[in-house]
Amino acid sequence: MTKLSVNINKIATIRNSRGGNTPNLLQVAQDAERFGAQGITVHPRPDERHIRYQDVYDLKPLLKTEFNIEGNPKIQKFVDLVLDIKPEQVTLVPDGDNQLTSDHGWDTIANKDYLTEIISRFKQAGIRTSIFVDADLKMIEGAKATGTDRIELYTEEYAKQYSTNKEAVIIPFSNATKLANQLGLGVNGGHDLNLENLAYFKNNTQNLLEVSIGHALISDSLYFGLENTIQLYLKQLK
Repeated sequence: MTKLSVNINKIATIRNSRGGNTPNLLQVAQDAERFGAQGITVHPRPDERHIRYQDVYDLKPLLKTEFNIEGNPKIQKFVDLVLDIKPEQVTLVPDGDNQLTSDHGWDTIANKDYLTEIISRFKQAGIRTSIFVDADLKMIEGAKATGTDRIELYTEEYAKQYSTNKEAVIIPFSNATKLANQLGLGVNGGHDLNLENLAYFKNNTQNLLEVSIGHALISDSLYFGLENTIQLYLKQLK
């Protein structure tokens, strides 16, 4: 079964919009685990507009499942945070400083030397590494050359075309997972996956280990409640 990691950035966004501590981010993370989530994902950004760096420190001793920290390793504060926290997984994302949300994967060929060096640092600290990439076979081959443990496929293009062209749009993702598995890379997925498109993605890719879902899952929980929503997502991954 593909694991579900719940991205709690949106909970932090709501909290920060009013100040104070409502909703309680730490409690939501613990509840998500209790309701069946197999991991918690956070993506701290330099402006701390949602997840704050202190949140990451506060979460670490509370979590019982996999802790996945996403971010841009070209930001030294992020690197220092990850090496200090030592989560189970770090996902490297090529975000700009003021980026609204992630919108592209790494050019693993142009950034090979840099990625190889930073991945080596994380792996020496005992942290599993994953690189955010597009469903581009050359970029996946490039990812293999960096020494990363996994890739995370950027799935926005799949999500955008799912309702009108799912049979065609899944092909590059299916091919990408096949190649990654042949190369010995683990495969994660994330971005705009939801209750409508998740099962088809999982069933038409090869050995998908984990998905990280935040925006859609938290939005669905407004209607269904967090516990029911997590169970609905887990059902799509069976």
